[in-house]
Order: sequence, then C-alpha cells, then structure tokens
Amino acid sequence: MNKTLKGIGASAGIAVSKAYLLVSPKFDISDKPITNLDNEIKLYQEALNKTVTQLEKIKTVAIQKIGVDKAEVFDAHIQIVNDPEIKQEIINIIASTKVNGAFAIDYVFNKYHETFKNMQDVYFKERAADVLDVKKRILSVFLNIPLPDIANISQEVILVAHDLTPSETALLDKKYVKGFITEVGGRTSHAAIMARTMEIPAVLGVNNILELIKNDCFIGLDGTNGEIEIEPKNIDDWKKRISIFLKEKEELKKYINMSSVTTDGYQVKLGANIGKPIDAKTALTNGAEGIGLYRSEFLYMDNDHWPTEEEQFEGYKLVLKQMPDKLVIIRTLDIGGDKKLSYYQFPQETNPFLGYRAIRFCLDNKDIFKVQLRALGRASIYGKLGIMFPMIATIDEFKTAKLFAEATFAELRKEGHKVSDQIQLGMMIEIPASAILAKAFGKYADFFSIGTNDLNQYTFACDRMSQKVSYLYQPNNPSLLSLIKLTIDGGHHNKRWVGMCGEMAGDINSIPLLLGLGLDEFSMSATSIPKARMIVNHLSFEECKKIATKALELETVDQVNNLVSNFLKQKKLLY
Repeated sequence: MNKTLKGIGASAGIAVSKAYLLVSPKFDISDKPITNLDNEIKLYQEALNKTVTQLEKIKTVAIQKIGVDKAEVFDAHIQIVNDPEIKQEIINIIASTKVNGAFAIDYVFNKYHETFKNMQDVYFKERAADVLDVKKRILSVFLNIPLPDIANISQEVILVAHDLTPSETALLDKKYVKGFITEVGGRTSHAAIMARTMEIPAVLGVNNILELIKNDCFIGLDGTNGEIEIEPKNIDDWKKRISIFLKEKEELKKYINMSSVTTDGYQVKLGANIGKPIDAKTALTNGAEGIGLYRSEFLYMDNDHWPTEEEQFEGYKLVLKQMPDKLVIIRTLDIGGDKKLSYYQFPQETNPFLGYRAIRFCLDNKDIFKVQLRALGRASIYGKLGIMFPMIATIDEFKTAKLFAEATFAELRKEGHKVSDQIQLGMMIEIPASAILAKAFGKYADFFSIGTNDLNQYTFACDRMSQKVSYLYQPNNPSLLSLIKLTIDGGHHNKRWVGMCGEMAGDINSIPLLLGLGLDEFSMSATSIPKARMIVNHLSFEECKKIATKALELETVDQVNNLVSNFLKQKKLLY
C-alpha cells in the first residue's frame, strides 16, 4: 500500500531500502514483594556495575564512530546510573516497601522522566529520552532480558522504531543502516545530533509509524524535508534523488571556506550556536565565521554547585582562543522557567516561563551575576568577545545590566587584571516589547541578536512544545517578519549590527526573507552552515529585498512559504 507521510527532517540525506522494525523487549514490572531485602539490594548494585561496564564499552565504540565530543553523552548516562540521589531513592523504596528492585527502578526513573518531559526548553525536554535509555538498560541487566542487537545488522535497511536511544544510535553501522524513522524526538534530541554527525538520514516525530510499516516493506526517506513514502511507486525516482543529494553534498564542501556574499556583493556572516567549549571545533570545521550564541547556562547546569569565577574563566577562555579574530557572543546566564539547577530552589510560580528567569534573576542576584561578568571580563583578552543579555524587556533593564557589567570590568582593572576595551555589550530580542522599541534600545546596545524560538512563542501566545498549538509555530508569518524588520531597522538606525540565533536563521525557507530584511549575521547549528552559505551565495540581495517586501504585504504563513518556495525553485535551489 503506497502512502506518503511527513515528519521532522532531523538529519539530511535520502535513502530507499527495506524496513527493519526495532521492537524493544517488554519488561514484566509488578510490585511483587521480596523475601530477602539484602539480596535484592545486592542484585540492584550488581546491575548498576554491569550497566556501567556496558556503557563504557558503548562509549568506546561511539568515540570511533562519532568522535569524543558526541560520545560524551555516555559519560552523562554513567553519571545517571551512579547518581547518589537516584540510587538512594531506589534503595529506600526497596527497603521501606519491600517491593522488588525492578518495580523500584521503574518507579523512580519514570518520575525523573516525567520531570524532564514536562520541561518547555527543547534541549532539556529531549533529555527525557536519556533517562528512559538508562532505565531500560538497568532493567535489561537486572531482569536478564537482552536488548535488541542492532550492532549486528548485516543487510541494508531503514530502521523504524518508537524511539532510538543514544546508546542504540551509537551502535548503528552506516554501511547497513541507510536511515531511520522514529515516532518521537526532534532536531535537538541526541538521536538527531548523532545521526547528523554519522551522516545517517533521519525523520523523527512520525505518529503511529510502527503500525503503518511492516518488516521488509520498502521505504523511501528524505531526511532533509521529513518526507517518507511507504512502498514507493517509483524506486528509481528515489535513487535519482539520492544521486542528486550526494552530488550536492560534495559541492557543499567548497562553501566551507568561502565568504558569505550574495551575487550582487551583499556580505553577511554565518556563525554557529554552541553549548560547550568543545563545540567550537565543530563550528570551525563547518566554516563558522564566529560564534553567534554560546549558551553559558550549561556551565551551571552541568555542575553540582555555582561555578566559580575560575571555572567559568577557563571555559570562556577556551572558546575565545579557538576562534582567533572571530567574534564570540556569550549569552549571560539564561536560567529559570524549565532550566533548573540541582543546587538552587527557584520560587514557585504559576507561569515560570514568563516569570523569574534570565536577566531578571541575574539583576536580582548580583553576587552570582558578578562572578560570571568577572570571568567574562578576564577572558576577553583572549579573543573578540560579545556579551549578550537575555530576556530584556525594558530599556531600564538593559541599562542596569550594562552599567553593572562596566562597573565590574572597572573593578577588575583596578585589581590589576587585563580586560579588553573592545567588548561588545548587546541583547537578545525575544520579547515583542523589545522588538517594537528596537530603535530606542539601539542607542544603548552594541548589537541585537533575535531569538526567534521565543519571539515566535511570545508573539503568538503559544507554547511551542504543545502539540495542540504547534500549528502556531510560524516563523515566516507576516506578523513575526514585521517584528524582525522593526528590530533590524531599529538596529541599523543606530548603526548597530543585527543577528539571529534562533532556528529560523538556518532554515533555507527563511534565509531569502532574512537577507531581504537586511539581517547582518545568521547563527545556526554548525552542520547547517555550508548549505546556508550555498543558498546565500546564489541569491541576489536586491531580489531578496523584493521578496521580503512582498512577504510583509501578505496575510498568512502559507502565502509567504509559497512565495519563498517558488522563488527558490526558480533559482534551482529547491526541488
């Protein structure tokens, strides 16, 4: 039965092959009581030790396939296995209720999974998969029920699963696994990140795929646009698409070291978004012209204490030294909402995502804020530093943050520390109020960076993680484009550069519009840079201006998307 489905294109590439359904074993979990408490706890401890041994072996394989930095996820998994709080909680449940270890493991891990799953931030929401991955592996060892042996797949297949865990993804052999499809997951899940690193096409978030696909049926998969065709009408068409993709992929390599300039000479910069210092290497190998967003909150969330000035200094210094002569934008602590810390209790709020977070938290806790600013100031001499304040809503907020930063740098100099006098102090535009007032903000901020993920969310009053209102996540909607234009015009009025660090910046369907609106810097995931640069280098700035002007006059996102799609097809940049 021929059927075409749509999902999230999470890793570019085309594949056509037979389906291989990955079905995980079912664990029989019941609250059956135990008779020997000491033995049950001993079995649990042994299961933990065996699980760590398995994960260390998987990590060794992963380092060879995806590199040291991506294989770090397995260090995180080992930390979860050894987490003293989780371990003690499971032992306490076994001891106090006399239930079996499998029930206690399942109960505690499910509780932590729910916590992560209900977070709004995409990155942390998708860490819920890590918790389930670890739970499944511990239960497999504890109950002596082996997990599927995907490492021994020996024929060309497209893997189909409810979800693909990091440990499963790391074991894939791309010689045989030509692509994979899952029912859950998104572009920032570990499975997606690993798939892009291993260059395996992937489509995620396809509802009921396990019910629709049978083992050994043929599937065509397009990981770029998220398209799947079950029992393709014409397999030769898919093979032709594979050939076109491979040719384009080879062509893209030449764009890595090129400038980002349109056919009529309009130059922009393409930067990378990173979360850790080690990510700067990937950014450079993909041709990043700077770091448009370094999420400093990971230094805080990967810790069990407030990171010291020295710890932060070393992290910022490492990134700056890797990017000589390239601007590195470091966002100050963006914590709160669903980004929690194990060592700090945020106040209970009805809606924490609109509450006590980001710059609001920092300005209310200046002792914590000062430690970060001191580390940033000291690191500034090792490169070109830009500091970006998140969640700015009012002029007073920005002026207060800027004055506090300048006072901190003055204090450092007085103490004898060297601090660059070229630090740029800018702000994220992610609240409609700041976009509307961009012309005024431009008098004080050295630059703007538009965070379209949150700007979209706040503009349409829609939780971008809610399936029920996901249709309102419309980056090309004329209303959002109008706010982006206000921001760019407001910055340029004051001779300030304007960048973008949201997902929209790397979307080929948005790039012509953003070029036409006059955006100066596009920051995206590192692997998106070569394709984005190819698009930029094949477009005319004057033509993009006309397309953007026309888009602002339209009424719906579909009208805008059709406009851009037709334009890119005419340029032979979209098929």
